[in-house]
Amino acid sequence: MNPLQRQLANRIVMHVRAMGLPVGHHLTESSLQDVLGTSRAPIRAALGHLAAEGLLQRIPNRGFFVNEAIFTVALDPRSTESSSDDQLYFAVAEDRLNGVFGPVTTEAELMRRYGVGRAPMQKVLARVVREGWIERREGRGYLFTPLVDSLEAYRENYELRAILEPAGILSPRYSPDREKLKLLQDQQEVVRDGGWQTLSQIELFETNARFHEVIASMSGNRFLAPIIARQNQLRRLVEYRQILNREQVRRQNEEHMEILAALGADERDRAASLMSDHLLNAKARKAKIAMFTNEGVLSYS
Repeated sequence: MNPLQRQLANRIVMHVRAMGLPVGHHLTESSLQDVLGTSRAPIRAALGHLAAEGLLQRIPNRGFFVNEAIFTVALDPRSTESSSDDQLYFAVAEDRLNGVFGPVTTEAELMRRYGVGRAPMQKVLARVVREGWIERREGRGYLFTPLVDSLEAYRENYELRAILEPAGILSPRYSPDREKLKLLQDQQEVVRDGGWQTLSQIELFETNARFHEVIASMSGNRFLAPIIARQNQLRRLVEYRQILNREQVRRQNEEHMEILAALGADERDRAASLMSDHLLNAKARKAKIAMFTNEGVLSYS
């Protein structure tokens, strides 16, 4: 398997984990094209490799399906090393957080700054647009959207969520979706059963974001889930570059499991109280000035 296929296999594993896809879920080449941004041939090869490793089940004339082993396997270290695309992505992200850019930039300006060609720059820009921290302008260029880029903004992000998310659980229109709750339970059990030690920073961020957004989607208020999703997007870059505290991940997972247990028992008052405590505890644990200095952050150079 060549390096591209190995990297794609790794990204498929991360996608399955981050999205909480259940055992037996059908993975199609066309759906993965949107996620991976590449053609079907290398995706097909990566799926075949994962099936040969027992992480997917291959059924003739039907395709590839998620196996339980995919949630606990250690990622191939050869494929977790930063690719040139990742290095470019994190260089742009770091410069954005450090205030290097004005509100507007262009593809040509970015190509000159990072000394890269059009194809890799367009690939990274497409990823950034999907993540929501840059938008295409109708005329020319790209507009950077607001981010959590200060300690005070980080605290305010958690404080806003601590107001809104418990209120969503207590809403008179709250309607639990048992299937979605079961998927969240399965995903959190993966984290509990060793994932807190092995999952990557990006996987853990996506898992956490999904937990909060899915619960918000049950509130019966059409505006709540998009607001929570937006708050998560605003934190994405600063979370990605933090040095991972595995013990905090384990504690966060325990709190998630308690919230799910309360929701499963239809103890909404308790679930709302646990959610409030969870978010305020996270703010107290994580909101440190080092997040916005060169101390306590990863280097992508």
